[in-house]
Amino acid sequence: MTFTKAKKKTRIRWLKIVAIVLTALVLLFTAATIVVTVLMNKKFGRADYLPQQVSMNYLYEHYENDYPRVNVSFTSGENTLQGYIYGADNDQALLVFAHGIGSGHENYMKSLMWFVDNGWRVFAYDATGSGHSEGAGTKGLPQSAMDLDAALNYIEADAELSALPRFLMGHSWGGYAVTAVLNFGHKVDGVASVSGYAVPVEMLYEYAKKYVGEARFLIYPSICLYNQVMFGEYAGLSAVDGINSTDVPVLIIHGTSDNTIAYDGASIMQKRGLITNPNAEYLTLEGCSHTGMFDTPEGIAIKAKINDKVDEMVKQGESKDSAYTVVNRSADLDAANQPNVEFLSQIENFFEEILDKK
Repeated sequence: MTFTKAKKKTRIRWLKIVAIVLTALVLLFTAATIVVTVLMNKKFGRADYLPQQVSMNYLYEHYENDYPRVNVSFTSGENTLQGYIYGADNDQALLVFAHGIGSGHENYMKSLMWFVDNGWRVFAYDATGSGHSEGAGTKGLPQSAMDLDAALNYIEADAELSALPRFLMGHSWGGYAVTAVLNFGHKVDGVASVSGYAVPVEMLYEYAKKYVGEARFLIYPSICLYNQVMFGEYAGLSAVDGINSTDVPVLIIHGTSDNTIAYDGASIMQKRGLITNPNAEYLTLEGCSHTGMFDTPEGIAIKAKINDKVDEMVKQGESKDSAYTVVNRSADLDAANQPNVEFLSQIENFFEEILDKK
């Protein structure tokens, strides 16, 4: 009888321990989910254009007299996205451009107009929650591929646009999009992915390190849950799977000094050993930052000086927008907004080799 009571007490003790552990895990998961929700809301809010006087990049208003554009719109999910056709009379080929997160396509105007000047018709758009498009926020990392899928559906339904050879180019969020969208089976002749990530969850995990350090492993389950709830079947949409699903020529480009998507971290470049597409090529840019490849060395230096001056003014109590407005007035923004012809020519040469074989 005594032995039975002792056994019962031991069992009750273990049940209490299990209950405490489970309660702690539930509390930890709840706290982690709250942290992840706050981080994701911060990361994926709306991305509106800055006023031109605040931006170091020339937006469309600087180019509109010389580069008229055709406005189009299409639906992605519940949102209407704004698209634009530049160089509408060019018939060499169609370049479809997907921009990075936190901005719209107009932040890349100097590069896009360079392609127009070289005979390309350019189809660019503002993604969900970005620029001139609808959406309370940008939602998450798979969204860029879903928006590009919608853009390509629009292009394929247009007799004139669909008749042109079709090339995709994207940066960062868009660099992922132009490769992940290959999972959808669209007709594409070539792809250039710049500074793209390979898998959304891995990129989110890398992003979390900047805010919670090595403790990020504690919120990993909540990161996976957030991504799954937001995107369902598209949560795991992989750039590598897209590249491997086809033999379309793909050029993967990444800078070794990228502090946004680490070259040896969540990048597509880091996954090159898993890529089986025989027509995949790789371009490593030594010492290049996340966006630096689009600027000339002079442009990079000018923007660095602008940012340094703005930082000094902010420390003295000036608002950031006011500081940029003041500093930009005296800065050589014309020089800062010259396209990096050497870099863009590498992409164009890659595309033209494909066109020559058609």
